[in-house]
Amino acid sequence: MKILIHKIIPHIPFILFFIFLAILLWLIENAFILHIFIMIFTSATLALAWNLIGGFGGQFSLGHAAFYGIGAYTSTLLFLHFGISPWLGMIIGGLLAGIASLLIGLPCFRLRGTYFCLATIAFGEVSRILVIYFKSITEGGVGISLQFQPGFANFMFKAKEPYAFIALGLMILAAFTSVVIERSRLGYFLIAIKENEDSARALGINTFACKMAAFFLSAFFTALIGSFFAQYILFIDPESEFSMALSMFITLPVMIGGIGTTLGPIIGSFMIAPLQEILSIFIGGQYQGLQNIIFGITLVLVVIFIPQGAFKWVQEIFKKDRIEG
Repeated sequence: MKILIHKIIPHIPFILFFIFLAILLWLIENAFILHIFIMIFTSATLALAWNLIGGFGGQFSLGHAAFYGIGAYTSTLLFLHFGISPWLGMIIGGLLAGIASLLIGLPCFRLRGTYFCLATIAFGEVSRILVIYFKSITEGGVGISLQFQPGFANFMFKAKEPYAFIALGLMILAAFTSVVIERSRLGYFLIAIKENEDSARALGINTFACKMAAFFLSAFFTALIGSFFAQYILFIDPESEFSMALSMFITLPVMIGGIGTTLGPIIGSFMIAPLQEILSIFIGGQYQGLQNIIFGITLVLVVIFIPQGAFKWVQEIFKKDRIEG
């Protein structure tokens, strides 16, 4: 019992934070604010998923949009053609994305650094082209629109509150998985691989198996959000689901919040997601591409002034306060 209490105590701030968010969602009535929170939670889940392989393992992937698209298209097509509930389609899409990550990992994990990154970009682009090519199944570049049929089984709701709570639940699940991995042998092995893969292998660590496990989990959670967002906006198309811009946006909260940490991607998402929505409203249609420039400038400023991310910066502030106190 004492061991269990000691394990729970470090996570109390996490638990209180998530409870606070749940209460906040319950009190909010404004649809736009709820939409902002949905975007924050989905962004955080994607960032936490990428962080498993890119942050802990140091394998910089820029093809994660492919897993997002696999999740979105799998749940949507299963629902449209076979009447399978998106709740189940979400899991199937996650597993398919996980299997795809294993198939891609077999050859790609023989590569390192820039070459691995380029291989993942190629995977994302090939996936997008294939979806466009097989238009008899995917409707090609036109995309697929889902008819709004409200109901729990259909994963469609008239209000935004259910979507917000589901998005929060997915973020909590991703954060819990991240914490467990970070404090497990797999997490320590991944960090060792990130620091020096050759030394990790010399110490007897099965580097290939560790990277494959992290890649599978990363792809699984990315696909879950792809399925969720397809049900949220009721439309999917190759350019949105498999875009290079999406892959880069997934990494942005991690870089800004703090790579290789659990809180970093969440902090980064609270900074980036609201900014993205505000910029989309005010300059998205009139000055296309300007928001990408603003994000790029933000990232450059973070790299220059707080290279370890906002989470480390916050940690240092709290440490100074404790020392002074």
